[in-house]
Amino acid sequence: MPLRVDQLSLGPIGTNCYVVRANATADEAVVVDPSGNATELRLTLAGLGARCAAILVTHGHWDHLVGVAGLAEGTGAPVHMPEGERQLLEQPDAYAPAGSVGPHVPEVTLTGGETLALAGIEFEVLAVPGHSPAHLAYYADGCLFSGDVLFAGSVGRTDFPGSDWDTLVASIRLLVDRLPAETVVYPGHGPTTTLGAEFARNPFLAELRAERAG
Repeated sequence: MPLRVDQLSLGPIGTNCYVVRANATADEAVVVDPSGNATELRLTLAGLGARCAAILVTHGHWDHLVGVAGLAEGTGAPVHMPEGERQLLEQPDAYAPAGSVGPHVPEVTLTGGETLALAGIEFEVLAVPGHSPAHLAYYADGCLFSGDVLFAGSVGRTDFPGSDWDTLVASIRLLVDRLPAETVVYPGHGPTTTLGAEFARNPFLAELRAERAG
């Protein structure tokens, strides 16, 4: 049975947050990148009849962290995030717009290569730096929660401190090589897509297509 994924576009710049359950009747959920008001998220979870069992953060840019502290403190769910970007959540006022992100010490930090068993779902943690230095993606049952690495028709920006174009391309190459083409990509912004569709048509992946053609 496929995962049940509910997408919410939240926060001041429409960042995608995902409520992920093992199936539509599961009473536990994993929340990926809680980017909006924590109270709204808790009401959404209550409406689904599910409690938040864990929080997964793809990277430490502020728009993906807006609801993390409030949701974690309100539900007791442990926060999992990149070890290399934990300071962005622990000391957000040094990096984020004033008052936009509450501080929180993540309960679990990750570097990639881990497997997480949460809410009856097994997530593979993939290191995909480039948009940010320690960016992670989470893969489970044909679903890839890609954060800001890959979008429908686009890719993550590389004009931020610590970002790098060649590193981003290498990360996307890893995803294309490792995961099935039919993998559904749930990005940090915009609509869902598939890995195969992006490899075939995404204008920013022309150099990867050229590699394969050569």
